[in-house]
Amino acid sequence: MSRQNQWIAGINAVSAAVEHDADNVREVLLEAGAKNPRIAEIESNARRRGIDVRRVAQQALDGVAGGLRHQGACARYAAARTWDESELQGLVEAAGGRALVLVLDGVQDPHNLGACLRSAAAAGATAVLFPKDKAVQVNATVRKTSAGAADRIPVVPVTNLARSLRDLQKLGVWIYGLAGDAGTSLYGIDLRGNVALVLGGEGDGLRRLTRETCDQLVTIPMPGGDAAAGVESLNVSVATGVSLFEAVRQRAG
Repeated sequence: MSRQNQWIAGINAVSAAVEHDADNVREVLLEAGAKNPRIAEIESNARRRGIDVRRVAQQALDGVAGGLRHQGACARYAAARTWDESELQGLVEAAGGRALVLVLDGVQDPHNLGACLRSAAAAGATAVLFPKDKAVQVNATVRKTSAGAADRIPVVPVTNLARSLRDLQKLGVWIYGLAGDAGTSLYGIDLRGNVALVLGGEGDGLRRLTRETCDQLVTIPMPGGDAAAGVESLNVSVATGVSLFEAVRQRAG
């Protein structure tokens, strides 16, 4: 498990971090001599919360912002804790045959990822997996949306998602992929053992290789919608919540 600091830039991003996640803001850098009243507001809020604030030259802000538009405000932020792929086996084994893993195949919107993490934490999920590439990573927006869940649940960015799914299968985890064209209902399967629920991104759903690696494809029935549209008709964070809490319902029973 690792955790490194990162810099966030921009008045809105820094203001939101100070306002909603002050415990993870290490310091705030503000442009010396800036007249923007929002800069002064950030300084006041940060000092009130015990965060170190420094007024620095614009060149210093340019350096830490890494090319991002900083508007005179940057903050050093504690990045969310992430788990290494090698730790996944221990997490599954510690679940004692009741592992519940959420796998997100290419979610792009940080608000969706944050909402998925929040649902996963509420459902007591064992871990959340997603690709390191071609998917949003845990950033300040994700953490804000997740309401702290990004720091409460094991988050495992993986290099090769299909390979990670096969590793889970070797550990006795049954892989269910959510797909609108599947013929089996989510509500007709047993989710009480070692289970991974795999949901696709906002655009095309599950990628081909991910679909092929799943043990079974299932769908969320929607009597009020187009049956052919399936789970893609639901926002990925909504589908995540529905799927996870069906598993919670079965396990509670």
